[in-house]
Amino acid sequence: MAEKAAPPKKTAAAGKAPAAKQAAPAKKAAAAKKTPAAKAPAAKQSAPAKKAPAAKKAPAAKKSAAVKKAPAPKKVVVAPKKATVAVPDAVAKTVVRPPGNESRTALVRRARRINRELAEVYPYAHPELDFDNPFQLLVATVLSAQTTDLRVNQTTPALFAKYPTPEDLAAANPEEVEEILRPCGFFRAKTRSVIGLSKALAEEFGGEVPGRLEDLVKLPGVGRKTAFVVLGNAFGRPGITVDTHFQRLVRRWQWTDETDPDKIEAAVGALFPKSDWTDLSHHVIWHGRRICHARKPACGACPIAELCPAYGEGETDPEKAKKLLKYEKGGFPGQRLKPPQAYLDAGGTPAPPLAAG
Repeated sequence: MAEKAAPPKKTAAAGKAPAAKQAAPAKKAAAAKKTPAAKAPAAKQSAPAKKAPAAKKAPAAKKSAAVKKAPAPKKVVVAPKKATVAVPDAVAKTVVRPPGNESRTALVRRARRINRELAEVYPYAHPELDFDNPFQLLVATVLSAQTTDLRVNQTTPALFAKYPTPEDLAAANPEEVEEILRPCGFFRAKTRSVIGLSKALAEEFGGEVPGRLEDLVKLPGVGRKTAFVVLGNAFGRPGITVDTHFQRLVRRWQWTDETDPDKIEAAVGALFPKSDWTDLSHHVIWHGRRICHARKPACGACPIAELCPAYGEGETDPEKAKKLLKYEKGGFPGQRLKPPQAYLDAGGTPAPPLAAG
């Protein structure tokens, strides 16, 4: 009964408005209550008549919006299967440069979502330097400056075969070490660094690589980036590796506008839990080497296109973008001669030795 009484009250109110305009006598108020049904249709019909222009304009506005946003979905066809489901609609709305006033909360959420997406694309991400112990990783990381991990991996087998311990390398003939390291470039400076850090390890740390940042950065040729690579991958202590790929991508994603590596490390580290730092570094570096290249990023094959403020700086055509992919994503050998089994299971292939082919 209450549900039937409610409609008459609403329509009666609508019916009184016209009556007020016609200056109806107060005595007819009772009659107005008895005739809501008769006046309600008129009120309902007049309301649509006034709102009709707005109703006609609404579809036009939606169509115009759709026309403006249509080009973006056509350009983006993301290579990974997971991303292709969400990209068509999401890209049209979000593949734009975020406003300069993006809130801190929004930035943190976007950054962490990017890391989660990359973790699914590269579940087998790992340090791309071959090593069997902390000493080998430390030396390899020092040698990787201004060259590729692949070149280092092709060079270190001969070095470690001849000088397996810090004591051995500390007592080595510099000229012989230079000859081995020549393929890495800057071989004279790198020879001084690896022999110098080997002497420091032998004399100050008993031939063992220290597991503390403050000790590592005191070694010749070892900076924060090298120290965090060793701490994160040889000792399991979280650290952010700010190499050239990492610097480029975090600025493209507008996580920070800093250019100094130490400031980038601090800014990005504040966006993530400390426990994520090491894997985050692998995810970002792997994406920079495989898809988000410096000169020709493969935007059309990027699994995080909908989250990237720089979408469109590279090739957006899916087929053309696929041709830009490198390493296992493009069917080419990886950087390690002895990669982890998970990488091989994912379809990656080992890199060839230095003298191969």
